[in-house]
Amino acid sequence: MLDGHPRSEDAALVVTELGTNAVVHTASGNPGGTFHVALTVSPLAVVIEVTDSGTSETSPRVQRPTPESTHGRGLGMVAALADRVRIQGGDPGRTVAAELDAPLHCQEPTPQPARAQGLLP
Repeated sequence: MLDGHPRSEDAALVVTELGTNAVVHTASGNPGGTFHVALTVSPLAVVIEVTDSGTSETSPRVQRPTPESTHGRGLGMVAALADRVRIQGGDPGRTVAAELDAPLHCQEPTPQPARAQGLLP
């Protein structure tokens, strides 16, 4: 789906991190738990949304782990890769959305009005 997109590798890492967070930190990791991934792709951006099954004891947030810590870096990596991160919802379930803008040189050019030769500067 993202073959050839300039942000495909970043998007794959974001999906992995957000999916892992859903399974490790919410009811999504319980027997019968689920999480949902939505992917929106356009020439301007890739938007990844992961919705979990809720009941987490904490809200998702970027942490500042010590160098020795083995956890707490996932959402920080997502925030570093993404141009915007949104977190919505609560106990019944949260959605974390990461928006990855395409580099400007990859975006489709804005159409310019046609100019008749000799009529417009």
